Amino acid sequence: MARGKAPTFQLQRATILDAAAGLFAARGFHNASMAEIARECGVSKALLYHYYRDKEHILYDIAAGHVEDLLAIVAGVESEARFPRDRLERLILRFMQAYEGGRRQHVVLIQDVKFLSPEQRARIHEQERRVVHAFAAAVEAVEPGLCGATLDKAVTMALFGMMNWTFTWLRPDGALSYADMARVVTRIFLNGIAGFAAEAAHASAAADEAALP
Repeated sequence: MARGKAPTFQLQRATILDAAAGLFAARGFHNASMAEIARECGVSKALLYHYYRDKEHILYDIAAGHVEDLLAIVAGVESEARFPRDRLERLILRFMQAYEGGRRQHVVLIQDVKFLSPEQRARIHEQERRVVHAFAAAVEAVEPGLCGATLDKAVTMALFGMMNWTFTWLRPDGALSYADMARVVTRIFLNGIAGFAAEAAHASAAADEAALP
């Protein structure tokens, strides 16, 4: 019978992923070496290769783990929030909190996934599509008609644009926390899309009428 992995195996891998995420986020994937990751973890390079055979697999596990955490947030919010507006507000807040706690992992997901193999990128992108689909459904529930106006995905991606890039300017020691920014994003977004679907449908109908001979 094959021996199972020691209880410390996954713990050591988590330590490696955390250290590598810090290096990748600060310096970029190609500028961080396996030797540097080993030093950051306080282990030998040979021992590092016992846990991961190359940087690409470390990068994949960082990205995949981060998106899996986001999917877990989606599942949790969907199970606890009954009303559409509450669901969307909670999603925005929980994602912003996840970005704060996993800032390095989020930076790696944004900037370094392009260095994965096509097969690995495809798996990550499929997970990301599930996240986007969940947000699009939440947005559509708050503002019915966006899907019919083919605006659900565009509006959802605009929301992600507000959330995903806060790491480029929001400082941990600044005046605003990630929770503060979640409230700002929520108010701007919800007030901005109120009635938007009906307005878009009206504009489309007016354009169709103007096109009639």
